[in-house]
Amino acid sequence: MTNCSNDFQPTRRQWIAQGAAAIAAGALPFTSHAQAAWPSKPLRLVVPFAPGGSSEIVARSVAGELGKTIGQNVFVDNKPGAAGNIAMQEVANSDDGHTLILGHIGTLAVNPYIFAKLPYDAAKDFVPVTLLSKVPSLYVVHPDLPVKDLKEFIAFAKKQPGQLNYGSAGNGSAGHLAFEYLKMVSDTFVVHVPYRGTGPMLTDLMSGRLQAASVGAPALLQFIKAGKLRCIATGTAQRLPQLPDVPTVAEQGYKGFEMTQWYGLLAPAKWPKANVAKLEAEAIKAAKGSVVKERLAADTALSVGNTAAEFDAFIKSEQARWKPVIARAQIKPEGA
Repeated sequence: MTNCSNDFQPTRRQWIAQGAAAIAAGALPFTSHAQAAWPSKPLRLVVPFAPGGSSEIVARSVAGELGKTIGQNVFVDNKPGAAGNIAMQEVANSDDGHTLILGHIGTLAVNPYIFAKLPYDAAKDFVPVTLLSKVPSLYVVHPDLPVKDLKEFIAFAKKQPGQLNYGSAGNGSAGHLAFEYLKMVSDTFVVHVPYRGTGPMLTDLMSGRLQAASVGAPALLQFIKAGKLRCIATGTAQRLPQLPDVPTVAEQGYKGFEMTQWYGLLAPAKWPKANVAKLEAEAIKAAKGSVVKERLAADTALSVGNTAAEFDAFIKSEQARWKPVIARAQIKPEGA
């Protein structure tokens, strides 16, 4: 009996161990399959601005390439309004696991300091995925304005303070920030006219209802080349290859001046980490790919594609940079 019992016990342990191994082996493919199943439907990339601006160019360029590798199509959905707050709130509250947003200097580094209360928390409601692109800001005027460069524009504006208007995509937008920054360093008074998006603002600028604006280069180049707008300065540190005859703001008397817009992907904070990681990997691949690089370079935008940690640190540095500028310029939300 003793020998029989000793023979039985190891066999039983072996049977239990084999059963556990079989269960584990069966579970692994199941878990892998469950993770690989995301995304299970098309991804919705919300752009918090009206069509026609730099944001749409960046979003559509990346969405097209991302959709080729992540396993589902990625479609762009423009949701303008309230300086991007409407779209940010909607995405923060979304629970379908397939809605993400195009983050921006305005919604992440400006709105937290110009609104007394936001319907979203830039730090807690979202997780950074990757910085997609940096976009040079250009300063342009209607071609009928009798100025050829920034120096002449500043002189012209100083002779008639408050008589010239400049437009932007809205209060707290990158264009608003860029022009207020210029006004601050040049000590000029030009009236701000906020719009609901870059597209409608450019329509009024080219029709002569506005005199000036600062906009990301991708949305402006075609109109500059067609003679519908005159570029008087670039906000970049060096001249742009696409506009070699246009001097920078710094070259025209304002040393150290630099202004660029930027765009990046963010997901709701409630997303599973594995899904965010997959999106990060595929979005970086898309941003660094030749198709997106060439598409954005054609419009003077720089593709980036950094890690989520790097993008997070970048957002924090931009918030620290612009907080004092916003305070000095007293930028307030529309209606405040």
